[in-house]
Amino acid sequence: MVKINGKEYQYENKQLSAVLSELNYDRERVAVEINEEIVPKVCYDITILNDGDIVEVVSFVGGG
Repeated sequence: MVKINGKEYQYENKQLSAVLSELNYDRERVAVEINEEIVPKVCYDITILNDGDIVEVVSFVGGG
């Protein structure tokens, strides 16, 4: 199991970029942390989620 923003998913052994797409996140407008470490955007395609990972995805919203 992988926990993403507090919910559990069966996403172990999947690319981070694929998971973000599947969950409808715009990878250009989010920051991702896995196990309390920020993942650089250039690493989204090569980062593979593992069983037990805790992922936090924060979306940026514009406004004024």
